[in-house]
Amino acid sequence: DYVQARYWFQKASDNGNVSAMVSLALLYDGGKGVPQDYPKAAYWFRKAADGGSSAAAYNLAIMYENGQGMAVDYVQAKYWYQKAADRGDTDAKAKLANWKY
Repeated sequence: DYVQARYWFQKASDNGNVSAMVSLALLYDGGKGVPQDYPKAAYWFRKAADGGSSAAAYNLAIMYENGQGMAVDYVQAKYWYQKAADRGDTDAKAKLANWKY
C-alpha cells in the first residue's frame, strides 16, 4: 500500500530519518502512491544525501545528469556521484570511472 507507506515515510522524514527520506524520494520519483514529482524527489534525495546517504547522493546525481525535475547539470551530477563514491557506492565509482562530461 504505497499511500500508507508515503504517510509513514513522510512522518519519519519529518523527524529526520534519513532512510525514510530516501524511501519517500523513491515514491515521488516513481509516482508510487503519489503523483510523480521529480522536484519533490530531488528535495528528499538532497536532504537524505546531506544526511549521509550514499544511495540518495547517487539518485540525485542521476537526476542532475538526466535533467529530471531540474536542468541538466553535469557539474552537479559529478559532484553527487563523487559524494556517493566517497561513501562507498560501487555504482557511483563505476559511473565516475567512465565519466564523459
